[in-house]
Amino acid sequence: MPAPEQAPSGTPTSKEGAGGPSVRLDKWLQVARVFKTRSQATHACTLGRVLLNGERSKPHRHLRLDDKIEVDIGDWHRVLIVRELKDHPVPKADAAKLYEDLTGPRPKLDAIDRAMKGPPVKREKGLGRPTKQDRRAMEKFLKEG
Repeated sequence: MPAPEQAPSGTPTSKEGAGGPSVRLDKWLQVARVFKTRSQATHACTLGRVLLNGERSKPHRHLRLDDKIEVDIGDWHRVLIVRELKDHPVPKADAAKLYEDLTGPRPKLDAIDRAMKGPPVKREKGLGRPTKQDRRAMEKFLKEG
């Protein structure tokens, strides 16, 4: 069996298997910048948000060339075809070459969804519903008057 391809740092870039080179799914998702961190990629796989060739897959599953990956990121469903296997970080420009994206552009949020995603409205003290202390003070004032 031939030795795996070596990266400049001396670490293997992929694992040789019976069907050719392969890379762990969670590593590849992070290297391809689908997720910012490997732990986010692992978590998404564990929750079933990542499908490999139409089936739920665990993070340790090995990818092969031309595998189809479907990822749900919020309200965005991405479909990717694996074109290159790398398990070490690559520049952002090279990350896009690792896959073919069959997905359309990310859907834009309408005004209501944008407002819901933002931080809650900050209210100044004294505005809005009265506190228990304020309510008791008002009741006391109304009884006296």
